[in-house]
Order: sequence, then C-alpha cells, then structure tokens
Amino acid sequence: MVPGTQTTFIEANGIRFEVAVAQPVHAGASGNQVSGKRKLALLLHGFPELNFSWRDQISTFTNAGYTVWAPNLRGYGDTSRPEGIDAYRLDVLIDDVAGLIDAAKAEGLADEICLVSHDWGGAIAWSFLLGKKREIDRFIVMNLPHPKRFVDEFKTWKQFKRSWYTFFFQIPWLPEKLLGAKKAEAIGRAFHDMAVDKSRFPDDVLNVYREAALKPGALTAMVNYYRAAMRRQTPYHDLWREPPVIEVPTLMIWGEEDSALCVETTDKMDPLMSDFTLRRLPGVSHWVQQEAPETVNAMIAAWLGGIAVPQAADLNRLASPPPQEMATATSSAAQ
Repeated sequence: MVPGTQTTFIEANGIRFEVAVAQPVHAGASGNQVSGKRKLALLLHGFPELNFSWRDQISTFTNAGYTVWAPNLRGYGDTSRPEGIDAYRLDVLIDDVAGLIDAAKAEGLADEICLVSHDWGGAIAWSFLLGKKREIDRFIVMNLPHPKRFVDEFKTWKQFKRSWYTFFFQIPWLPEKLLGAKKAEAIGRAFHDMAVDKSRFPDDVLNVYREAALKPGALTAMVNYYRAAMRRQTPYHDLWREPPVIEVPTLMIWGEEDSALCVETTDKMDPLMSDFTLRRLPGVSHWVQQEAPETVNAMIAAWLGGIAVPQAADLNRLASPPPQEMATATSSAAQ
C-alpha cells in the first residue's frame, strides 16, 4: 500500500493492474477538480521497484490539482504476471500505458496528462512519446536518458561497463535464483548499496521491495523486461536510433551519483527536445526521488506551477540556515 493512496484494480491491455490512486486536493464529490480541466498524473516506476517508490511524490501532484494513478507495472506487485519473454516486449509495455490512459479518459479523469517516470518506467515513457501513442501534455523523467543518448553513450566503455547486468540477465533462471536468495537479499542491496544517503532505505522500506520480489513468478517477470529489450526488436527501437523531435514540455531530474547510468547521457539534448529543463542533483544516486524527495518535489512543484525550476544548490541553501544563524542557535541551545 502506498501511503496517501487507495488501491484499486484496473483492466487495461488485457491484464489487471494494481494501481495506487489519490485524488486532487481541491476536488468535488466526483473526485475531480471543481473547475477547469481534469488532470491525471500517471507515475511509472522502475526496476526493481514498485509504485511504492513514488510514496513521497503523491501529495506534490495532488496539491497541484492532479488525480494520481501509480500502477505496479506488469509483473510487479499484484498486477498480472503473464508468462514468457514476449509478454514484456517494449511495444506491449507501451500498449499497457495507452490502455491505462484510455481507462482514465473513460472515467473522465484525463483532460490533461502528465506522464511521470523513473528508470524502466522512463524507457517506456520516452518510447511512448517518440511513437506518439497518445497525446501527452507534460513529461517528467528521472534517471533514464533519452534513448538516443543512451544508444550513443552505450558505445563508450564508461557506459558499457555500467550496463554489464543487462547481459547477465539474458542467462536463463540464474539471475532469478541469485536475486531471490536469502529472502531476496540482493534486491534490498540494490537500493542500499547504490544509495548515497543510505538512511533513506531503512529495513522497513527495503522489505517492501524484497517481499514483492518473492511473489511467485515476480523475479522472472522483472528480469524478462531486460530479456525482451535485447532479444525482441520492435519499431520503437528504430525510433531510439532516429528519433523525431519531442515537442512535449519535459523536466528531467537526475541524481549525478548514478552507478548504472553515466551523467553524460544527459548531454546533447537540445537537438532532441523543443522544451527541455534539466536539473542535476549532486551527491544523489540513481534512486533520486526516494533519496532526495524534498528537492525533487520542490522542482516538480515549481515546474508544474510554471515558475523557474530551482537548482539543487539553491534548494540546499534554503534548507540549511546560514552559518551565523547556526552559531546563534547552537549558542542558545547551550545556555
């Protein structure tokens, strides 16, 4: 259960999605905004996460007037887990998102759509935009580069060596065996060991992910995303190499201490985007929205509100009192 939400199940693209739902703060009896367009924020998590990874962002969107849908992607949590690699092809994952959007529109919840993503959710979302599968009004992506930039940087040794695990995941059954050993200890370590601020990942948080990974068939489903990505080419893979310019206003938030993706993948974006804002967070890992939720939320709120998105350094200064104030506070406390 994601704090601040209710869990519901939504049928889309032939499977059942477990979705965390939250209503906008200023809503009428129907759960929609009292006036104006009804806005949906659709939040797509990554590997080996869950919709739980968005727990600190829910209120940022509801305060901005959005209904939030945060699904567990196919294979995760209590969402359906189809068998076989083909069930996790990129085009199928994109159809999942289209199906969820269609379901939201059928409920009258999506006059405007903000697509929000991290990690594997970002790979799906970027491809969704490149293929123009449905109209999207805003796009927020965290620690997953534009596919063109990933393809280019993958040719470098710096990024190639960071992507070693994608090749390991091509081996049958062994990755699942190792990831699931000792009550999915490796799943917990993926968060804790990669994090810079490890205090953000206490045992009660890690146990949420570990317990979900131990559900029957879950680890195979999760790893099948990587197997399908490398073995099952789709028209979207062609768009990665020769992409059209993305016209959707986009905010990218990037933890610079990402041990899986080089920060260089965020460079050279201007030819690929018409309305692009990038904010990098020094000293923050791949798990950016979980590790630095205060900073991430302030950036999102500013961007949604149409004001200049602050830099991380500016937010850090606001969060920390000036040295003189700190000295005064320490002196007062000692008296």
